[in-house]
Amino acid sequence: MPPFDTDPRLLRAFLAVAEELHFTRAAARLFVAQQALSRDIRRLERELGAELFVRTTRQVALTPDGARLLPYARRVLDAHAELAGAFGGSARPLLVDLNSDGATAARVLARARELVPECELMARFESGLTWAASEILAGRLDASFGRAAGLAPTVRAGLSAHPVRYEPMALMLPLAHPLADRETVALAELSGETVYAGAGNERTREWTDLAALLFAEWGIVMAPPVPLAVGVAEFQRVMAKGGHPVLAVVDFPAMPGTVLRPLVDPVPLSPLSLVWRKGLRHPGVDALREAADRLARAEGWLERPAGSWLPERDLALMRDRS
Repeated sequence: MPPFDTDPRLLRAFLAVAEELHFTRAAARLFVAQQALSRDIRRLERELGAELFVRTTRQVALTPDGARLLPYARRVLDAHAELAGAFGGSARPLLVDLNSDGATAARVLARARELVPECELMARFESGLTWAASEILAGRLDASFGRAAGLAPTVRAGLSAHPVRYEPMALMLPLAHPLADRETVALAELSGETVYAGAGNERTREWTDLAALLFAEWGIVMAPPVPLAVGVAEFQRVMAKGGHPVLAVVDFPAMPGTVLRPLVDPVPLSPLSLVWRKGLRHPGVDALREAADRLARAEGWLERPAGSWLPERDLALMRDRS
């Protein structure tokens, strides 16, 4: 009979491979060596007395036993997270990734800190919800902000999401660019223009995916990948070398040598949600949700401009308040 004290780490390894169907990507998501991940999967298979994956040189697929284990693994890990949240309480700091400083997410965090001054809400400044979601599911991060509809359905299944804002998009332009002297930039004016939107950055796949949908409708060219830049100074340096306009949102932090111009006709929207691990109970999460709702009511964050642009799948998810 299989044991009933299976290490949650083994179940996390199984879930990552089951959702990615790729050992290299699953190992990167868990920040472990692929050899260690394969070892954990083999150990779990031995404990359960079942083969969980069919591996070939070209693909990885779940066996019937692997498919049978999947819902149980999710429930066990959700319960494990709920247990940790219930006993962590306000004594444990809440780790919140803001992607970058000074934008909408930072304002929500500041208001949440006012609501629960007894809690320690610790900010992180990484890049992209795709990366943050994997960290949340692995238990190394508690919450983040971004475009939830851009995550894989299997990843979203382990997360709760709360709509925060429809952020109007903008274009960050070098001062010498012909459009830099405009107050706004119409999407039609960008037809044939090459614009950077994070292509090649695996941490921000949800943002590049949204940009690709927008660019396809308006004939905008996606700028090629550039080296991953961490920090404002490095981002500014890399963008200056490329010289391309950068797709952003209207509250994107100012950068020297550039101007930020809202996009119009129509106004393209970037849907921002607060996301956290399903089952997590922490007063800091409650405060973040309340802070987002208060700011949204006061500033109309969830009111869409007439005729604005937003993919239907994003709109449907923003209407679904977890």
